[in-house]
Order: sequence, then C-alpha cells, then structure tokens
Amino acid sequence: MDDSLRELYQEVILDHSRHPRHFGPLDHASHTGEGHNPLCGDRVKIYLSVGDDGRIKDISFEGRGCAISQASASLMTDMLAGRTVAEAETLMGGFLHLVKGEDAGGLDADDRDRLNVMAGVSAFPMRVKCATLAWHTMKSALEGGVAKTE
Repeated sequence: MDDSLRELYQEVILDHSRHPRHFGPLDHASHTGEGHNPLCGDRVKIYLSVGDDGRIKDISFEGRGCAISQASASLMTDMLAGRTVAEAETLMGGFLHLVKGEDAGGLDADDRDRLNVMAGVSAFPMRVKCATLAWHTMKSALEGGVAKTE
C-alpha cells in the first residue's frame, strides 16, 4: 500500500472515531449485545432492530475505546443498516479475514473498498481484537449473548 493511500485510510479511521455514525442507544432494539476486550479495556454495546424479513432495519452502538475499535463499530453500523442478517454475516466473515491479512473472498468490490480502510490493522496483531470487537458483538447480539475477546 502506498503512503498516500495509507494516509487516506488513517483519515477515514480518525473521522469515524471522532464522528461515529449510528452512535447512541436504540430504543426499539430487538437484539442487543455487549462486548469487552479485557486486554485494552475497549467496550461496546450493539443495538439491532431486525425485521420479520431478516433485514436489519436499524443499528447503533455505544461504547468507549481506542480509535480503531470506535471507527470499526462506526463503519460496521454504517454498512449493515438495511442489509439482511445473512449479508451481515458475509460482511463479518470478509472483514475478519481482511484484518487478519487473509484473502477476503466473497465480498463484492464496493464492500471490499469500504472495508479496506481497516486492512492495515493486520500489521498490528494486538489491534486486530480492537477492530473485530464490534463485529463479534454484533454476531453475539443476533445470537443473544455477550461477546468477549481474549
């Protein structure tokens, strides 16, 4: 990755961290999940409103943590609003591969482009847990549990 692209990705991460999308409680949530990364103290709560058709009608998050965890949660909520649960699971799988430096096959080009801002995290293994916390918590919310990364 060239330096100008790396700089752009850093700016996107900082923007999502400083101005998170879909931040705050969701009064009409049908699913919630709480995640905690005990290694660094990041915490996130995910709220989902899933319709009978399996589509995520609304999604939001609350939490505190590093710029990477907050940006990842913001990016995730921004991308998942309006998608089906199945699409959310596909995105999560691709994202997890991407931040581990693996091939993120199965993602369409637009989704891959949007998620690529977090690809640099793979160079910092301790930060992968920060980036994936919200995604694991979203999955846990859909399954009715609590997500922890250890």
